[in-house]
Amino acid sequence: MTRAPSLLAVLLLLAGPLSAAVQLASPFTDHMVLQREMPVPIWGTADAGESITVEFAGQKKSTTADATGRWRVDLDPLTASAEPRELIVTSATPKSAVSDLKSAISDLRLSDVLVGEVWLASGQSNMDFTVSKSARKWAGVVNEEQEIAAANHPLVRMFTGGTQMAYTPQVTLPGEWKVCSPETVSDFSALGYFFARDLQRELQVPVGILTLSYGASCAHAWIRRDAMLADPDFRAVLDRFDTQVKGRVPPTEAELKDWEAAAELAKAELRRPPPKPGADPVQDQHNPTVMFNGMIAPVVPYALRGVLWYQGESITSPRELFPRWNALLITDWRALWGRELTFLFCQLAALDGKGNIPEVRAWQAEALKLPGTGMAVTIDVGDETNVHPKDKAPVGDRLMRLALAHAYGRALESSGPVFVSSFIEGAALRLRFSHLGGGLVAKGGPLQTFELAGADGKFVPAEAVIEGDTVVVRSTAVPTPVAARYAWSNYPIGCNLFNAAGLPAAPFVATPKP
Repeated sequence: MTRAPSLLAVLLLLAGPLSAAVQLASPFTDHMVLQREMPVPIWGTADAGESITVEFAGQKKSTTADATGRWRVDLDPLTASAEPRELIVTSATPKSAVSDLKSAISDLRLSDVLVGEVWLASGQSNMDFTVSKSARKWAGVVNEEQEIAAANHPLVRMFTGGTQMAYTPQVTLPGEWKVCSPETVSDFSALGYFFARDLQRELQVPVGILTLSYGASCAHAWIRRDAMLADPDFRAVLDRFDTQVKGRVPPTEAELKDWEAAAELAKAELRRPPPKPGADPVQDQHNPTVMFNGMIAPVVPYALRGVLWYQGESITSPRELFPRWNALLITDWRALWGRELTFLFCQLAALDGKGNIPEVRAWQAEALKLPGTGMAVTIDVGDETNVHPKDKAPVGDRLMRLALAHAYGRALESSGPVFVSSFIEGAALRLRFSHLGGGLVAKGGPLQTFELAGADGKFVPAEAVIEGDTVVVRSTAVPTPVAARYAWSNYPIGCNLFNAAGLPAAPFVATPKP
């Protein structure tokens, strides 16, 4: 005799389509870290009109999905906790008794959820650079094997977003939170990992990193369309991109085969391959909005403390717009999150190549005019021949120091010496600095890479000595100096002006005021 199915079995069968309808947004997965001490948005999609309840840490928040199926609740500020807890989402469509009973069944359960500090890590390849070269052939940090073996930090978590470029803002993004361990850390962003490891050690709370980065991506690729429209220069860049998108003609199969043959031949002859016919401009990280649409839009407004940025300077034309793009990126992301996010960025490292010019470093430093920003100087940890320097641990430490000072109110020196002013003193220039950090230091010997120029504007190597909180620069070749500069080359060998806190000075040009 066949036994009739129980009422519970019937309800579970009926619950399938309902539980499949409710979804959490992409940043919400097992092992995630939620931001402490501020409201925490939780959002997703469901059937229009469906009732949604979110439970976590003793809180219970309810809402109804709107006509488009979107829903959001905001948890009240949470206290930091390393206790693994569940976040539970239940849903119900109150159209029948069965649905009402269904509302008592949990639709979604996320496990091992912690509460602490969350930072967004974004930019181009030096942020995408992984701990191990097994994850990125061009990556891998100094002392890679030892670093991986020691990476047993269960209170450090990282969400790494899948690469995604788009013409319009997307809702979802591939990715998941992973707990830091020797088994998982290999494909973590190295800079994000070192920052999180050091910050967790200092704050003694869980730390989560949202890593959303892509190699060679320009700053304007990470900015939303609406933010660009008010500026004529930015609008022109956007208009050119739109024209490319509308005018694109997909290649024929024959054209693709011809290109593949030509590319293989070029590879065999060690030549640059020809451009691919009919390339999709939307899949070019140098174009405006595409990275924002694909990778940032799906995570707004995930609660976080601030942003780590490295570096987005691959602006193609006109390159001089970079400082303005950089400033717009910062102000627009702050507008999206509705608060003054702490924004910490890395200055371009030293490299004996055409891209890492000192002018770009100066353009990056202009962002420090905005409140709540900090710059990690990397001039001393570059690589003469590699645009991806492997010594990422010191950079993570410098970002962590900046975070402690700017985001957490710690009284510590977070910057190397910063040039403030200069004045003529006979045949010399005297330069004054802030952020002495206990005193100026010539690391490893006499000061190097200082230059002087006279009225002709030609800079020549100069002698520089520390006197108190100043540096005096002179050269017999320049009896009447009008300007000085420091570490002003693509790869300044021996630049060694530091403070007693162990932090380097950034490259600068000093021109005395009349």
